[in-house]
Amino acid sequence: MKKLRIGIIGCGGIANGKHMPSLKKLSTVELVAFCDIIEQRAIDAKAKYGTPDAVVYTDYKELLKDETIDVVHVCTPNRSHSFITVDALEAGKHVMCEKPMAINSEEAKKMLDAAARTGKKLTIGYQSRQSMGAKYLKKEAEDGTFGEIYYAKATALRRRAVPTWGVFLNEYEQGGGPLIDIGTHSLDLTLWIMDNYKPKYCVGTAYHKLNKDTNQGNAWGNWDPDKFTVEDSAFGFVVMENGATINLESAWALNMIDVREATTLVCGTKAGGDLYDGVRINGIRNNSQYVLRPTLNPQGAAFYEGASAGDPASVEAAQWINAILTDTDPCVLPEQAYTVTRILEGIYESAKTGKPYYFD
Repeated sequence: MKKLRIGIIGCGGIANGKHMPSLKKLSTVELVAFCDIIEQRAIDAKAKYGTPDAVVYTDYKELLKDETIDVVHVCTPNRSHSFITVDALEAGKHVMCEKPMAINSEEAKKMLDAAARTGKKLTIGYQSRQSMGAKYLKKEAEDGTFGEIYYAKATALRRRAVPTWGVFLNEYEQGGGPLIDIGTHSLDLTLWIMDNYKPKYCVGTAYHKLNKDTNQGNAWGNWDPDKFTVEDSAFGFVVMENGATINLESAWALNMIDVREATTLVCGTKAGGDLYDGVRINGIRNNSQYVLRPTLNPQGAAFYEGASAGDPASVEAAQWINAILTDTDPCVLPEQAYTVTRILEGIYESAKTGKPYYFD
């Protein structure tokens, strides 16, 4: 079988921490091109993950001219996700773009339209769906265990874990802070389990309460208060067209102890479930309350293909490449990621105006 030839655009933290090591494990691909505006990063990536004849670029448009490249992974700051992805799709490449899809819905729609126009596959890097717990909860939802899910909570709360590297604190480059960075994972996970992608309106708040702190206690060292231009926390209340509601909580810095990240809680007419302590399913049986805590391993969850293959990032890469090779849909559809971006945008807009944001 011909190996898929992959080009990496953006060789920074997320490429090194997730995309390149996960792809390197697959026998069906080869990493043949690396691009970064800092050339040394691309050179280092080639040395560690590339084929001997892999090519290094500093201009992504030059990489896209290589007609032998089948797939591109976009691992750049949020602002450039849209135009690089559109250019890659137009150049005939399948695209995995790191989350979030884009900095706003207008840019995300351009990506969606380009994928439809070119017929190339597009997916977004929401690897939280690939954890064993998330897959178990999704299967329970599909089986009807929860009945109609009408309330959910999407949580991504840190006590003091502000990312101090790269451009995370730069609103222009990123489009926002914890809401668009980690809240996006929890929201995607929640919408996916609910299988509900029709928002009606939302109300949001965003805070800059701790940005200027000098007594920080941050997990990754002190941040520069003058460069911390994004929110330190943001919260949203989302009402869906069918009446279901979602509470979205996100923070990089919040004075609390009970922290959780990339997790969800769903409540339905028959039962509820969450990922707060492994997987917990709760309900009523024989007029008594019960809590089910499944043991998650490959033997205990037969539907979970590739569980032994490793972490969610590795499973994500494997299913994405398999979707290309078998011409099937990837787990994360671009239409789903577009809805996530719309809701995040609505929360930010509501926070700015102090008014509810209504979706068309």
